[in-house]
Amino acid sequence: MLVFATSPATAVTTVRVKPTADLTIKNSAIEASVFVDAGIKADQALSFDCLTEGKKWIDKNAAEAAAARKDEPDLFRDRGGYSFERKYSVRSVVDSRYVSVQRDDYMDTHGAHPNTDVNTILWDSAAKTRISIRPFFTETTDNGPTLTALRKAVIAALNAEKKRRGAGETATAEWYKELKPTLLKIGAVALAPSTVSGKSSGLTFHYPPYAVGPYAEGQYVIFVPWETLKPYLTLEGAEIFAGARPKADEDDQQQ
Repeated sequence: MLVFATSPATAVTTVRVKPTADLTIKNSAIEASVFVDAGIKADQALSFDCLTEGKKWIDKNAAEAAAARKDEPDLFRDRGGYSFERKYSVRSVVDSRYVSVQRDDYMDTHGAHPNTDVNTILWDSAAKTRISIRPFFTETTDNGPTLTALRKAVIAALNAEKKRRGAGETATAEWYKELKPTLLKIGAVALAPSTVSGKSSGLTFHYPPYAVGPYAEGQYVIFVPWETLKPYLTLEGAEIFAGARPKADEDDQQQ
């Protein structure tokens, strides 16, 4: 951040400077960047994992943009290259071990409007690898009791959030048909922060535009408190959950 004094008698004015990209490419077909926050960089293995994935993402989009420019040179001459941006940020750190990472993507490929996407990574810093939420639950079979209960809780929370936004008309089975009681189809999941240090207050599920509602509704972040999960937790899971979701987290995630 740069700070400039407007005059000795007035308050200072702050100007926020965009952080430097950790990976970037810029040419006539594309401008793409990847940003990794300081919390991730503090874990060398996690940082390497994110940057490796980010480089593959840039390379893939650069190749596709180059091919598109070759096919439609006039479009690129008039509108410039495609634009992509990916940000990796720490969502929570639980038990000094489990790091939830939120991955936000912005994509402008000369469509009707730019698109965004969101996904999550759950990182085990002790094992130095990505994991799923599977170790925290007694069972996570497709259509089993745990994921069926989670889906029910997610849809109830989605309906409440849509009502709060004045979007209740899209709280329908048609919009929720892609939400399945399976780990791969229920939504991008993260451990929510808690009012109790080192614990998680539950799970947040992250849905980009179009996933559970029309583009105009934007992204949804849906919270399921740990008390709902309690009947399905393993001993390991019971150890990491406690407390309530901080109000600041609710405000930060609210769209």
